Order: sequence, then structure tokens, then C-alpha cells
Amino acid sequence: MNETSGAGPLKGLRVLDIATIIAGPLAATLLADFGAHVVKLELPGVGDGLRGFPPFRDGKSLWWKVTNRGKYFGTLDLRKAEGKELFLRMVARSDVVIENFRPGTLERWGLDVETLWAANPRLVVLRLSGFGQDGPSREMSGLARIFEAMGGLTAISGSEDRPPMHTGYPIGDPIGGLFGAFAIMAALWRVAQSERERGEEIDLALTEALFRIIEVLAIEYDQLGYVRTRSGNRNLYSAPSDVFLTADKRYVTIAGSTARTFANNARAIGRPDLIDDPRFCDNASRVAHADDLDRIFGGWIASHTQEEAVDAFRATNGTLAPIYSIDQIFEDPQFKAREAIVSVEDEDFGQVRMQGLVPRFKRQPGKIRWSAKRLAADNEYIYREVVGLDADEIEGYKAKGVI
Repeated sequence: MNETSGAGPLKGLRVLDIATIIAGPLAATLLADFGAHVVKLELPGVGDGLRGFPPFRDGKSLWWKVTNRGKYFGTLDLRKAEGKELFLRMVARSDVVIENFRPGTLERWGLDVETLWAANPRLVVLRLSGFGQDGPSREMSGLARIFEAMGGLTAISGSEDRPPMHTGYPIGDPIGGLFGAFAIMAALWRVAQSERERGEEIDLALTEALFRIIEVLAIEYDQLGYVRTRSGNRNLYSAPSDVFLTADKRYVTIAGSTARTFANNARAIGRPDLIDDPRFCDNASRVAHADDLDRIFGGWIASHTQEEAVDAFRATNGTLAPIYSIDQIFEDPQFKAREAIVSVEDEDFGQVRMQGLVPRFKRQPGKIRWSAKRLAADNEYIYREVVGLDADEIEGYKAKGVI
């Protein structure tokens, strides 16, 4: 459990993760997956709030174990003067700091970016918040549902005759984590160009990250004045496109906007005549007659089981897929062949299964070293090996509540 060097293209990169919940910690975990040495620091006796998120087994958060896998776990009170001094000693030996406190918090603790750069001029600092480090909303709380709602995603999710819907998972957080990991690597690339290059401060507003991924909405409104709303499971740019119930009471989804995919889908249900039907001659026409297509395809699907429907569409290279529940993902041959689910060492349960590495590297693959550990699990290693304290100094800091 004390392997210090990771496997993968980021081996040697040293990261300090002082973020909480999902977005910031996930950015750090993505780096750890590919070899970065990530030290996660939590408030002594309290820890990251994600530790209290269900589901639980034997009182242990399973969510915690995957979101923070592959890190070293220490505790440090940054609010104390001695905690600040220890942190700056670690900063001097690190490449990246990741934080997601409310804007102005680090500054109040005397850990503003200029102070961090004084300790390490080449440091990359990722600062995640709901609305950014400046602007009139900078101090608003930044929970996933808030930036999903204000970033435009929730307004277009759900059925037309029902209230807007959030997804069954706080999708805004991992999207922020992905943007964060990408931004760190972009900044590190520049810093690596020359020994004279200075570090970078990255201001990642999670509401803006959500807004960014909904690509067409802004230009659509700007150029056409169109305010997109909810359309249920039907998309607005291809047909047929909906979720359909099969004869065995399971669900499938269908998509495809090109002439070739429509032709393949039509052949799958034994209706090649649809290919030359003038109502369906191109994508715009198919969208205009989406109700007709949904009735035709929905009727065929309703009379077949999920397996029969999938087999028929695969035979013609059509674009229909089963809507998987998690048990089906575990049994799918493609997921198995790709090792998309892997067993990971866990200090509580021996082995736990979770998602594997994404993406896969051929020459320098990463490795998941372990699932997330208990609070302060690696304090001895961090403060002895990373900071350079002796046993008496470590005990002294513990007694003062600094670590």
C-alpha cells in the first residue's frame, strides 16, 4: 500500500489535492490513474464531505473509494500558522495544487497564489468554484445541481409536459473534473517548454464548464433567437430517435441522422421501402415526420424482445442499443473484453470492482494502485518522506491538531 511511484505517462508528476467532494478530487484522481503522485490533504478529524455520501457498506462510503482512488491520504489544518508552513514546504516540492474552496478562502488563510508561487514559481494551481474567482456571483455556493441548472443543462432535460429534470447522477461534477484535468495538463505543457516559464493559475467555473458542453445552444439563440426547451427522449436533429419498450419490458434507444444509418435501420425492421419514401428522403424530412417514424419503429420494437431487437439491428449495422442497467454492464462481453471493470485493492474489503482506466494507453498504460483510504491513512509516509519530518516532530504536530 506504500508504493510511491505510479505507472503511466504522468509518473513523476507531484500533485497536492486539497479539494473536496467530486469535481476537484476527480481531476486529481484522473492524474493519479496515469501515474501522478497525488497527496490528498483533509481537515484533521473531519475529512472530505464525500466520506459521508451513500451508498455505504459497513459504514464506509463506496462513492469515496472510487472518486479518490490511487492517492496518499494525509490531514492538515491549513487555517493554523504551522499548517500553512507545512503546506508551503509541500508546495515547494509539488507541480500542481488543486483547490475548490469558496473564492477568497485561501487568501484569508494567507495562501494566495502569489504566496504559493513564492514557494514554487513553476506551480500550476487549479481553482474550481461554482461561478469563478470574480464576478457578482463568485461567492455563491457551487453544488452540482446549481451549476447544472444555471449552466443550461436542466432546462433541456426531461419531457415537454413535465418539470425540468436533473440526471440521476450529479453530472456537473465529473464534467468539471474532466475540464480540470485537461486544464492542468495544458498548463503543464507550457511550463515544461522552458525552465524560465512561470506557473499558472487556472480559474475553472463549473457553471461555465456545463455551459460549454451544450455547444449549439448559444449560437442557436444568437443567430436564430431560438430558446431550446425539453423534448423528452426524442432529439431534435434526427429521426427516428426515442426510447422504446420491448416485448420483454426492457428498453432500447435508437439514433442515426445519415442516409446510410437510416437505411440500415429500415432494413433491420424489414422495411426497406422506407428508404425511398419521399417523407424520409433526407434527415430534415425525417425530422419533420418524426411521429410517423416513431410509430413505425416503435411498433416493430414492441413486438420483439430486447435481445431480438439488438440482434436484428446489429445484423444490418443499424444504430439501436439496449439501455443497460448496471448488472447488464457487468455482464456485457465488450465491457469484459476491454476490462472496463477492474478489481482494485481495498483496505476494508480486500478487493472492490470499479471502472477501469479511460482512455487506454498502449505504450505507457496507467494503473489503479488502490481505492481511497481512511482519513490520515498515509500521514506517516507524507510527513516523513514527502516533508522530511522526524517522528518527534510528527507527534508534536499531531498533539497540536495541525495534522
